[in-house]
Amino acid sequence: MRILIAGGGVGGLTAALALLRTGHEVRVFEQAARFEDIGAGVQISPNGMKVLDRLGVSARVGRDAFRPRAQEFRLGRSGQRIFEIPLRSEAINRWGGDYLHIHRADLLSALLEAVRDLSPESLINGHQVTEYLQGENGIRLKFASGESASGDLLIGADGIHSAVRAQMLGPEKPRFTGHVAWRTVVPIARLGDYPPPETACVWAGSGRHAVTYRLRRGSLANFVGVVERDEPGEESWGAPGAREDAKADFPGWHPVIRRIIDEAPVLLRWPLYDRAPLPKWSEGRVVLVGDACHPMLPFLAQGAVMAIEDAYVLAAEITRSASLPAALDAYERARKPRATRVQETARQNARIFHRSNPFMKLGTYGPMMAAGRLLPGIIHGRHDWLYGQDVTAAA
Repeated sequence: MRILIAGGGVGGLTAALALLRTGHEVRVFEQAARFEDIGAGVQISPNGMKVLDRLGVSARVGRDAFRPRAQEFRLGRSGQRIFEIPLRSEAINRWGGDYLHIHRADLLSALLEAVRDLSPESLINGHQVTEYLQGENGIRLKFASGESASGDLLIGADGIHSAVRAQMLGPEKPRFTGHVAWRTVVPIARLGDYPPPETACVWAGSGRHAVTYRLRRGSLANFVGVVERDEPGEESWGAPGAREDAKADFPGWHPVIRRIIDEAPVLLRWPLYDRAPLPKWSEGRVVLVGDACHPMLPFLAQGAVMAIEDAYVLAAEITRSASLPAALDAYERARKPRATRVQETARQNARIFHRSNPFMKLGTYGPMMAAGRLLPGIIHGRHDWLYGQDVTAAA
């Protein structure tokens, strides 16, 4: 089968790799002129690593990654630790896979290398999708340049502002969640006495929270700081913001957070959007994966991993199903309930991280502290349904 993929991000490249490994002809169309070293940190939990391992790319992904020693929850101002749960050996022993922190550019580089090894002609840059035309025997994808490409199936992996999704389901803006995120990556060497811990660490506060972790074998600190806002401001994933605005969003916070903001080479301001579950994920010869159909808020660190799972399951169903309609139907039935649950759990986490009422804080964080000290398995157990899933076994 000749398969066209709109978008060369994590979902698109994983789909390309999975489909190439099962004998399909693939073309990935990325609108950027080249694949660049952009983005920030990504967390790859065991459920995602099991897919990457099955696709033969886990060693490449782990090459420059960082393995956090624990999951940690702290109060943002004081730095008081609510819990710290060991992670390195527990990830493999309990959930059957590694837990990695990786720069998005390094993840894309690993996937690109693997796709190029199988089919270098599959990767095509500088092609912005404008529309598709589908018929009984195939589909034609048109680009802003006036060029076109034909195939048997189109996979829309073109993100939250997907042109493929917009044509399939009509124009609709994603909804602003009331949260704006600051993102930056800072060399550890610049942070002096206040580097972030070697953990996946959430720092909770009233109406805001931060997440810190390390990248590139521990040489970089990744920071995401989320604040509640009535208006989104400029809508962009990568628009630079003013350092003074970021500092004002985290007044009096722990020196680790303040030092990262002070030393950041650039601070990107990112309004957070999501969508209600879509009525359908496919139509005829068109199907959606990743943020194109279920954008994820970063409060569960599953955006990249859900796209990876989508891509693998879709490729498996295309390869084994008796017909294309049957494959696309099986893919949606397998993936939609899980993606919807992850979306809702991420929204719930935002409410937990942003407690403002002192009594609600005590009622939430007190039991978490007790469980972390006395029954750490309870906290680990909250992730069993997520990290323990192995979509490669089911597929």
